[in-house]
Amino acid sequence: MSEIRALQSSDIPALAGMFQRVFRDPGAPASRSLTDYLRYFYLDAPGQDIGIASLVHLNDSGEMTGFVGATGLPITFDGRHLRAAICGSFMVEGREADPLAGARLLKAFLAGPQDLSFSETASEVSASMWMKLRGVALPQYSLDWLRIIRPAGFFVELGRSRIGAARFLRPLARKADDILRRRMGGDDLRWSAVPSSWNGQGSFKTTGISVEAFAELFVRLTARFRLRPDFPDDQLAYILRDAMHARPEGEAVFCKVEARTGAVVGGFVYYGDAGRIGRVLQILAVPGQERQVIDCLIAHAAERGAVALRGRTQPALLEAMLGRRISFTHIASSVIHAKDPDILQAFQNGDGFFNGVAGEHWSRLAAGDID
Repeated sequence: MSEIRALQSSDIPALAGMFQRVFRDPGAPASRSLTDYLRYFYLDAPGQDIGIASLVHLNDSGEMTGFVGATGLPITFDGRHLRAAICGSFMVEGREADPLAGARLLKAFLAGPQDLSFSETASEVSASMWMKLRGVALPQYSLDWLRIIRPAGFFVELGRSRIGAARFLRPLARKADDILRRRMGGDDLRWSAVPSSWNGQGSFKTTGISVEAFAELFVRLTARFRLRPDFPDDQLAYILRDAMHARPEGEAVFCKVEARTGAVVGGFVYYGDAGRIGRVLQILAVPGQERQVIDCLIAHAAERGAVALRGRTQPALLEAMLGRRISFTHIASSVIHAKDPDILQAFQNGDGFFNGVAGEHWSRLAAGDID
């Protein structure tokens, strides 16, 4: 008879093998670094001690055939201290033998002790399963956005992901983009490019900051949301340290944005080296300054030579993105599940803060760059 139970330390080698087959290269064995990272991430990391466990599905022979990863997230909602469970790495093998294993696994996860469950990477199949179990999809949190800065370089990067030899076109693309962007007027923002003379920062100043300074900024600028993370210092420090690791897009860049008066109005974190499509992890802004912070982000990436930026939306940023020649698409859904209707309503009203640091995309599991 099949069984669903909490993840144990002895399960980690089998979990690493399944993760390697499902999400990475099925023809290669799981590396030691992947095994060690999964053990720490799901069992030993800060936040894994609040009574929320990842679950494994075992078939009749006792073999692991399914897994749903859970990371604990302390939250505050109108002054109440609650627990959230972030659902990640949801996978099932051998569906032919047990087609309902995934549904049972997700049902068991949602029935856990947490006050709120959510995922920001739900596929169409898993999102449908959430809906059948009374989950709610959040369209305002579920869009990915893209801003092209250097069009020739952007298309070379797209091609390089499929044909490695495309990287040899980078010098030619760089020259073509330089010519195009110099010919554009300073206010000539297009969907396809950002002019080299564009003063996106205006009178605002963008400055690189330490991880510790960004942690303080994160706590201060998320305090206005009705439902928000309530990280202990060690958990937030751990998340940002993990986020510091370089990704395929480039090194991590932590910045703050200041007004002319010296007042800090926002900040951001993104990955993006010259010639790459940068990935934005987090944008923070005081109310009314979202446009300026987004402009400073684009200008900073353009100065570093990034060919484009992409990231995930949040309701507080959507209006500010209009008119910035930013395009939107849907890749994966943000979904939530909670018994308290007030919690659901807070997210539907855009009063809940998650995605990015308060989500899954900060981890090296989501980035796919562990070794």
